[in-house]
Amino acid sequence: MNSISTKNAIVYFNSEVYTEINTYVKTKNPSKIFILVDTNTHDYCLPKFLEQLESGDIAVEVMEMPNGEENKTIDICTGVWEALSEYNADRKSLLINLGGGVVTDLGGFVASTYMRGISYINVPTSLLAMVDASVGGKTGVDLGALKNQVGVINEGEMVAVDTSFLDTLPKNEMVSGFAEMLKHGLIYDESYWNTLTHLEALDISDLDQLIYDSVVIKNKVVSSDPTEQGLRKILNFGHTLGHAIESYFLENADKTPLLHGEAIAIGMILESYLSTKICGLKPETLQVITDGILKTFSKVEISKNDISTIINLLQHDKKNSHGVVKFVLLEAIGQPKIDCVVSNNLIMEAFDYYAS
Repeated sequence: MNSISTKNAIVYFNSEVYTEINTYVKTKNPSKIFILVDTNTHDYCLPKFLEQLESGDIAVEVMEMPNGEENKTIDICTGVWEALSEYNADRKSLLINLGGGVVTDLGGFVASTYMRGISYINVPTSLLAMVDASVGGKTGVDLGALKNQVGVINEGEMVAVDTSFLDTLPKNEMVSGFAEMLKHGLIYDESYWNTLTHLEALDISDLDQLIYDSVVIKNKVVSSDPTEQGLRKILNFGHTLGHAIESYFLENADKTPLLHGEAIAIGMILESYLSTKICGLKPETLQVITDGILKTFSKVEISKNDISTIINLLQHDKKNSHGVVKFVLLEAIGQPKIDCVVSNNLIMEAFDYYAS
């Protein structure tokens, strides 16, 4: 697969990955190399990565953080910043983020802020990170239960996608990443959506190409609007309600936390329903979207009491302006509309639709 040039970096795939990383290290000669992993990627991905890394005489230090969205916090950042300082990282050091979306988001933020910015490379190991989290330069951490409330947009030196790391993922993590691929189809390319919702006609060898196609879609959107002033907002389809649902399930001790993609899948169904009321999305298209998502994602029980708290969490969504919650909705598959205002009554209706 050919590499994909983003605005300030390049996404490399499979056979190119280690050649390009090693060429970068040899050419740039960083003072030290730091590798950020979580407890899972430390065991399942780091050994393979270190076998392929040619660091020469450059010292390599591994920093490990606990895995899971609940650890995507400023406190963990502080620990990583302190570790970098303790190991004498300077402005010519390189941070390699080897992990899923939590590691690439947090590691990118750490690199972007340590000494006002050091170089970093993302090596995504989850499907979610490969198709979405590691690409486009969004970095950040959660503020309590509020998703990605603190962060910066700053692309790394490169993104290195080795799809063999997917062999280490449990099924639920693979499914979670699939939600972002479905989103790319819904907001940009109906034929891609149709391919994803008819995977029974494909086999596992097709996955690399589907990942590649997803990165192409995201890159086209991000390259035209790097700082999310307009078009890039379409990537938030399903995320306004999805993030609120994810936050609610994460902070509520009575609930089993949802993976990011599980929450976004719910958000996409809810926001597709809203699209029928506001943007003229055809009811039959809503049914196609709902069926396509529920082929892969199980229904989640959300009570009336849950819904009011979830709606309150919408006030913290980053797309809001002047206290007004803004949604990305669909006029048709592949035809999104940004900055839509939705009443709470309609949101309640959407939850009723989902429950039914």
